[in-house]
Amino acid sequence: MQRDSSAHMPSVIVVTGVSGTGKSTIASMLAHRLHWTYEDGDWFHPRSNIEKMHAGEPLTDEDRWPWLHAIAAWIDATRRVGNHAVVACSALKRAYREILVGERRDVAVVFLKGERELIARRLAARDGHFMPPSLLDSQFAALEEPQTDERPIVVSIAPHPRDIVETIVTKLDAAAAASLGKQSQRSSSD
Repeated sequence: MQRDSSAHMPSVIVVTGVSGTGKSTIASMLAHRLHWTYEDGDWFHPRSNIEKMHAGEPLTDEDRWPWLHAIAAWIDATRRVGNHAVVACSALKRAYREILVGERRDVAVVFLKGERELIARRLAARDGHFMPPSLLDSQFAALEEPQTDERPIVVSIAPHPRDIVETIVTKLDAAAAASLGKQSQRSSSD
């Protein structure tokens, strides 16, 4: 299946999960693999959010709304011009994913799932990131894992990043093939 010509691939993929799951790594590798644009949700944070997190303060919903709306505006601009992109964004709560995905049927969610202990080890080894490991508990407390009606692609973070990306691509291809099959069935029954 050719990615650039497939109308059944999403326009935008939002790679989600708590801090330390590898969102930026996986999203950038996935974008490279698909030959799509990559953006990191962290780049959309206002300075006040970054300073707050750097100080070890969890963000509130009020802190997050402008950030999420900025990412959603970028998603809409990407879709409007017919581009394809992958964005890394924690999108921990369903309400956040509603802003990013909502009724956009051509936007997919990839949820990177991992055990707290593995993520804590990764965070402890990470240097120079504005999200301190001390905020991991607040991330898990806020996390509402995507439900089946959100059509998420759920992937374990335990394998090597290359294997995670290949799993995502395989699941995207399967979803695109299923969508194409459903459309063919509807066309033949008309």
